Amino acid sequence: MIPYGRQDITDEDIDAVRKVLQSDFLTQGSALPEFENSICDYTQARHAIGVNSGTSALHLACRAMGLSKGDILWTSAITFASSANCGLFCDARVDFIDIDPEDWNLSIEKLECKLKLAESKNKLPKIIVIVHFAGLSCHLQAMHDLCKKYGIYLIEDACHALGAKYNSEPIGSCKFSDVVTFSFHPVKSITTGEGGMALTNNHDLANKIRLLRSHGITRDSTQMSKTPDGPWFNEQIDLGFNYRMTEMQAALGNSQLKRLDQYISKRNDIAEVYRKDLSDLPLKFQKIHKECYSANHLFVIRLKLDRIEKSHLEVFNNLLKEGIGVNLHYMPVYRHHYYTQFDYSIEDFKESEQYYQEAISIPIFPLLTDQDQAYVIETIRKILN
Repeated sequence: MIPYGRQDITDEDIDAVRKVLQSDFLTQGSALPEFENSICDYTQARHAIGVNSGTSALHLACRAMGLSKGDILWTSAITFASSANCGLFCDARVDFIDIDPEDWNLSIEKLECKLKLAESKNKLPKIIVIVHFAGLSCHLQAMHDLCKKYGIYLIEDACHALGAKYNSEPIGSCKFSDVVTFSFHPVKSITTGEGGMALTNNHDLANKIRLLRSHGITRDSTQMSKTPDGPWFNEQIDLGFNYRMTEMQAALGNSQLKRLDQYISKRNDIAEVYRKDLSDLPLKFQKIHKECYSANHLFVIRLKLDRIEKSHLEVFNNLLKEGIGVNLHYMPVYRHHYYTQFDYSIEDFKESEQYYQEAISIPIFPLLTDQDQAYVIETIRKILN
């Protein structure tokens, strides 16, 4: 089976992890600060806080911004559940924005209309989480301007987009947002096994996220409510979490980061071949805007079902039967059983519903061989013809 995504682990990666395993510190040593500094150097962000997952990074960002009961968070309807769950973790209400029909990111037009309506009802969100779907940047300048206009925090869920660019600037710079989050799951741009990171240019947010990452406990006497009893003293000043990244994960991430540009270049090469060799079929591809350089975390094809004799399900199952590990990223979040309790109206998300009926993720990862990609293309052509 050719998977839709797969990690690349080299001897250098293994050596980096082995070095940590033979050291004195498996957690809270020097490897994590080194990885955080390397990410800052790559993205040009001022602060990077490594955590145990991209989901944790989103949760900590929301907590650091003070999201709580009575507040509202908005995000894209087509994303992994974490982009919305981070709001529920903070007892906030969550609502969704429909996607753009061409680039499949959160629609700037729908967002602007919804903000005007929310302002008239005094129900503006406290946070908007935009998602760089499949590694393609949203319209960051426009999103930034709208959030500034309405006084809303902006989080970039860039878990697909490490290595991507917007107007020649790296995603993660935080130039257009308050916090950017990354994931290092095995199918992402680089991996730490599991793991994530929150980036920000805001000193106060960075300190808050660091505090919440490790139980809300500090050894900084300037933050304490009393004079320390001795050098052993520490004080919990907030209700935090155990969201730390291990030294082994950080060492693996730092080793992988050295090959990030190579990985993203390969992903773009694979995507270009797909676009070229499948261009004559009844398919639709994600529109890549001229100001964007995509990380191509996913390669999604959308079936033009009015020109295909088979159904969406039949095409999907036929590809699986031929040994191609396709997937669907993603079903609209509001369709998950847990979210049905909140009574979202499907009629509000026509583009997301259309996307869900047509989308199939096909294999894309740096180790995908020319031979395997050719087989994927040949099989798609055979099934659709």
